[in-house]
Amino acid sequence: MHLQRLSLALLSTIIISLISLIGIFTVTIKDKILFKILIFLVAFSAGALIGGAFFHLLPEALSTQTIENVSIFLLIGFCAFFLLEKILHWRHCHEKGDCKIHPFSYLNLVGDSIHNFIDGLVIASSFYVDQSLGISTSLAIIAHEIPQEIGDFAILIHGGMNKKKALIYNYISAFFAIFGAVFGFILIEQINNLSNFLLPFTAGGFIYIAASDLIPELHKEKSFKKSILAFIFFLAGLIFMYFTKKWLE
Repeated sequence: MHLQRLSLALLSTIIISLISLIGIFTVTIKDKILFKILIFLVAFSAGALIGGAFFHLLPEALSTQTIENVSIFLLIGFCAFFLLEKILHWRHCHEKGDCKIHPFSYLNLVGDSIHNFIDGLVIASSFYVDQSLGISTSLAIIAHEIPQEIGDFAILIHGGMNKKKALIYNYISAFFAIFGAVFGFILIEQINNLSNFLLPFTAGGFIYIAASDLIPELHKEKSFKKSILAFIFFLAGLIFMYFTKKWLE
């Protein structure tokens, strides 16, 4: 029985991982057009990251532990991403040509990998309890993964990666969901304890990336009209994640 449910959990995470390749649709778009709309995709991604942290990850973490613990783990995540930039000498590029790839591209991959790992844990625990629960949980995750993966791909492109490299890296990040599912079945009794730390930790990382890296990029836009439109896309990211949360309830 466990083997059958493990197989279903792995199949679900493999399908979810393949969603990361949705960015391939941009291959047919000319680079000139892509970079014109990129700021709006980045704005939506910033909103989605913050919305994901405040509407999804943190409420889930607060349902199983105290606000003090959640706050501590969130700050650990925030500080960890800050140190990651400093220790590895990944600094912001204030002018074009300072570096080939912006640091937030790699930071987003780290944060998204942890997030996908958690998705795998959640799917594994759901299938372990009940097969129908596992299927419904997988469908719910797929529903919010599609726009998130488009946003993640946009962040990597905006950070300086070419389309091919962004697709490969984004897929590797998505593959962590499979690791999470396997790890979940191996240590099923400890999943909740692990999630208690990873949920707010990931939220802290997402908040750091959005507030420290992506939003400052939006401020570089000199056109008032495009800036207002980018802000609307930012709000759209927040609103989307809010209603996704409501739909999942």
